Amino acid sequence: MMGRMRRKEKLVMFESFHAKQYSDNPRAIYEYMKEYHPEYRLLWSIDKQAEPLFGDFGVPYVRRFTLSWFLTFPRAKYWVNNVRLPAWMPKPQETIFVQTWHGTPLKKLGIDIEEIHMPGTKTSTYKKNFVIESSKWDYLVSPNAYSTEIFRRAFHFKGKVIESGYPRNDVLANASPENIEHIKKNLGIPDEKKIMLYAPTWRDNEFYQKGKYKFQFQFDLDNWKKEFGEEWVLLSRMHYLVAENFDFSAHAGTVYDVSAYPDIRDLYLVSDMMVTDYSSVFFDYAILNRPIIFFMYDLEKYRNELRGFYINIEEDAPGPIVQTEEELFRAMRELMHSNVQLNPKFVAFRNKFASLEDGHASERVVKSFLE
Repeated sequence: MMGRMRRKEKLVMFESFHAKQYSDNPRAIYEYMKEYHPEYRLLWSIDKQAEPLFGDFGVPYVRRFTLSWFLTFPRAKYWVNNVRLPAWMPKPQETIFVQTWHGTPLKKLGIDIEEIHMPGTKTSTYKKNFVIESSKWDYLVSPNAYSTEIFRRAFHFKGKVIESGYPRNDVLANASPENIEHIKKNLGIPDEKKIMLYAPTWRDNEFYQKGKYKFQFQFDLDNWKKEFGEEWVLLSRMHYLVAENFDFSAHAGTVYDVSAYPDIRDLYLVSDMMVTDYSSVFFDYAILNRPIIFFMYDLEKYRNELRGFYINIEEDAPGPIVQTEEELFRAMRELMHSNVQLNPKFVAFRNKFASLEDGHASERVVKSFLE
């Protein structure tokens, strides 16, 4: 039935991270189309819990899996999404599905993963489902040539790749001091403070239940505060799959919990330095030419047992890899006054992974799928 209703040629449906966020590449494409293609009706498919968020942004939406949604979503000419759709959801034949994905891959993806460690998931089933899913995509957005090669293989993708840079990064290439000031003010961070962003990923094998993962800080926030609290604040951004609710009230004014902040792009813009681990956030952050530290306290285990990497992180990382609190703090001290553009390793990394990030990726993507 979903495929038999009359098509709405000028309707574009958007989703980001399982319909729970207004963020990432779908948001950038939506904002571009709103400005340059007013002839299209643009609508978000959202989870019930995201209603207040979309209300705040004043973005038009339909709630997922309601009657209204079933009468609307399948009739759209275009779907724009950054993750997989539920397996039961068929794609009508005439619908054009634009899969933007959500990061340059460091960790093994899709059918490249040798063994799945996620709860309740068999490796063979996971891979089979990925192939079924990717057969529904008409276009796949890629940020660079490196990703294109991996995506084609890991997703078993036979459709058209739009190698364009990432739409979500246009804002990084076009950043203005006024915009940065405005975000900082909204976060309640004093003007004179410098900002470190801590954005780690999740561990496949550390979970409470399916879809709810554990995370523990491996450096002491009191020690961080003593060392850097005068001059800096720390923004803590946990991955959306991590279920912990962190209580930073003891560090009010020094540590800010920004895990629920709508879009990480704003956090990149205001941060003077990033600390991460195996999250693909560093590929995007490098566009800004600011220091990045890799706090990989469990590197051996993560690389050898859990996921495996596509690049030799120890050789190619555009910043120091550290494994202890002492090394982490030393790297912070050393990098806070450095110019990464003088570091040949950083420059080579940026040239390889961010050469297409010129602020016009949204335009290239939209032109490709509307043609």
